Amino acid sequence: MNENNDQAEIEARYVALKEEHRLLDQEISGGDLGPIRDQLALSRMKRRKLALKDEIERLYDLLHPDIIA
Repeated sequence: MNENNDQAEIEARYVALKEEHRLLDQEISGGDLGPIRDQLALSRMKRRKLALKDEIERLYDLLHPDIIA
């Protein structure tokens, strides 16, 4: 049962990070929030987006391990 809880927590975190990544992508590209004028803020958002991508990939690997036959 504990393994199922861990799996559910990982899946929930995975979904939340994907949503945050999507929202950051919209904000960076101008989305609904208008153009970003502050280059420092833009740079920080891009770094955060990359960090999210790395974490999303790590969680995906936990959820879908490679099975070697």
